[in-house]
Amino acid sequence: MTAVLTSDAFAPVARLFLKVNGAVQGVGMRPFVHRLATECGLAGYVRNGSDGVTIEVEGARVEEFVRRLELEVPPLARIDTVLREEIPVLGDVDFVIRESVDGETKTRIVADAATCDACLDELFNPESRYFAYPFVNCTHCGPRYTITRHLPYDRRQTSMASFPMCPDCAAAYTDVRDRRFHAEPVACPVCGPKLSHPIADIAAAIRAGRIVALKGIGGFHLVCDGRNADAVAALRERKAREFKPFAIMVANTASVGTVADASPEELKLCSSVARPIVLMRARCGTLAPGVSPGLSRVGVMLAYAPVHHLLFAALAGHAFAAHDPHAPNDFVLVATSANPGGEPLVVDDGDATRRLAGIADMIVTHDRPIVVRADDSVTQVIAGAPSIMRRARGYVPEPIALGEDGPATLALGAHLKSTVTLTRGREAFVSQHVGDLDTAETLRFYRETIAHLIDIVGVKPELIAADLHPDYRSSQMAEEFGPPVIRVQHHAAHVVAVAAEADIREPVLGLALDGHGLGDDGGAWGGELLLVGGPTHRRLGHLAPLPLPGGDRAAREPWRMGAGALASLGRPELAADFFPDRPLAGPIAGRVTSGADRLNTTSLGRLFDAAAALLGVRAVQDYEGQAAMELEALVDEPVSLTGGFTLSDGVLSFSPLLAHLALVRPNSHDGASLFHGTLIEGLAALARHGAAASGLGSIALGGGCLMNRVLAEGLSAALVQSNLTPLLARRLPANDGGLSFGQAVLARRALSET
Repeated sequence: MTAVLTSDAFAPVARLFLKVNGAVQGVGMRPFVHRLATECGLAGYVRNGSDGVTIEVEGARVEEFVRRLELEVPPLARIDTVLREEIPVLGDVDFVIRESVDGETKTRIVADAATCDACLDELFNPESRYFAYPFVNCTHCGPRYTITRHLPYDRRQTSMASFPMCPDCAAAYTDVRDRRFHAEPVACPVCGPKLSHPIADIAAAIRAGRIVALKGIGGFHLVCDGRNADAVAALRERKAREFKPFAIMVANTASVGTVADASPEELKLCSSVARPIVLMRARCGTLAPGVSPGLSRVGVMLAYAPVHHLLFAALAGHAFAAHDPHAPNDFVLVATSANPGGEPLVVDDGDATRRLAGIADMIVTHDRPIVVRADDSVTQVIAGAPSIMRRARGYVPEPIALGEDGPATLALGAHLKSTVTLTRGREAFVSQHVGDLDTAETLRFYRETIAHLIDIVGVKPELIAADLHPDYRSSQMAEEFGPPVIRVQHHAAHVVAVAAEADIREPVLGLALDGHGLGDDGGAWGGELLLVGGPTHRRLGHLAPLPLPGGDRAAREPWRMGAGALASLGRPELAADFFPDRPLAGPIAGRVTSGADRLNTTSLGRLFDAAAALLGVRAVQDYEGQAAMELEALVDEPVSLTGGFTLSDGVLSFSPLLAHLALVRPNSHDGASLFHGTLIEGLAALARHGAAASGLGSIALGGGCLMNRVLAEGLSAALVQSNLTPLLARRLPANDGGLSFGQAVLARRALSET
């Protein structure tokens, strides 16, 4: 950049002290500041600290420096605040980078970033010393959060500490003109981490139909040829994962069209620096049928680490020197999290050998430790904008702004799809996806996540927030931490999570639509219209209760919800006909009719299950939400059934719709379209009821059912047509993955009013 002469050049010499806070470590901030100060002819210093980046600049053009500081920041940097103070002139003649200092942590580290184009060019350039090196990175890309043990972000605080730099890397690291100046993970084939297997051998194994466990940025992937039906079937059998969809990886944006029909918004999202998995409409016949069975969409991600790009080059049969990483590549990989069913992602080499030996034919490791395990993030485009479904690699630990100060609060989340949130001042740090707290391994990961988050954020919790449900493992741990505990109602937390993400602090209406949550009355809620203001909430409406035969078993066996629905319609005798391979269907329907089974639920998730069962879509679920996802996949265009619902005093009943599905018996496609269309119309009517009762016009849409794109887009459009403002989850999942954030906000509000 050419320096521009401004009027500042004729200003008197001054010295400014600047404190820069935000995502300013590990992003090339210090070399940027050095370069900018030099261009402005200034003396002084820049230094990393646990509380941000400290700068002192002295000269005639300090005001130009301050203006350009925020306008020209490096690609991964995010500046939240710049505090300035005029201080005495010292007469410095040089600008230097000083050694970092430790202390109370007030800054943050950025998320892991996909390989940048400059590094990608070097990866396939035979003249570069990074040629074909699977760990190439610079200040603009590469691992960050997953290799960091403590702040400030310096090499000694990361898992790169055990790799002394060779003379060439040390020269690049200390040369302010180099792109790797103070890039903490800098390494090369001479001094850096190494793969356990040659790329050619990995590619040969995949071409031969074998399954490879490949260590990456945040953990291991299980990888195989996504077009080889036998390989995909073997992976399902070995992983004991019969139906749950696999994600796929392609080389670049030019290759997406071979597997999916992607919108421009979806292509932009999948090629963002976070490189998330993006749900897209699958192209028929291009993938093995076992990749995404029963679903119309497939999760697609682009190669994001150097090892992926090298692997795709080898699979295409290209010599690295002749490979164009941006050209179309027909090879498709299944790339799914490497973990035995129900357990957390494998990150340790020895652990991989023990836990993956029965699944993978080849286990590929490297010697750079993974400090923080992080799954691939999962996203989709809803109503034209990105929406996160699973938040992990590429997004964590980017904080969510709170807009107000409060005590350091640790919120423990739910039992399923668990995350934790830790607040610091006006920031909320939501952890990476942990998962379902059903196994000892996941509970260890959960505790490990809490400990690391407390360390990296640098605050000690003063308040604990937990769900009301006494059986959640997260709730049971709440008393262990010591600070006061505030119990938060599940659905109020869903509503507030969406509203607070959108910086709505005044009272708001919310539709909380999910599978289960303990209600204020001790019942099983899940289809709620709530008014939330400050720390309190009020139930203004809900779905009409449906029988819940077998309690929690009904969530795994939708046929039970179908039998219960038939009984509630006064047609228990139809249960045996609808579910002939379920001998208990008739007796269960009879127990509901007689009043012997009194369990009920207002859950929209269970209503989805009932509809899926009555339409013959799914009687037993292999994974959570399978019935609803397969039902969504059958929708051609939502169509509302005339008279398909009733609304009375805030109670929304879809009994007429269920009766139509049971008695008319439309085919699954027509039934799915009718179900979704009627659902949208009924829920919009419930929202209008709440708006009229409260005088409010914003509706926060939260809960796991809002992961359904047909429902979310249709309901959002219907609310707009009713002159209401829908709020959708964007930066956090609408499901229980975002619950801890809502818990933290409500708990802080509750404490402030005591």
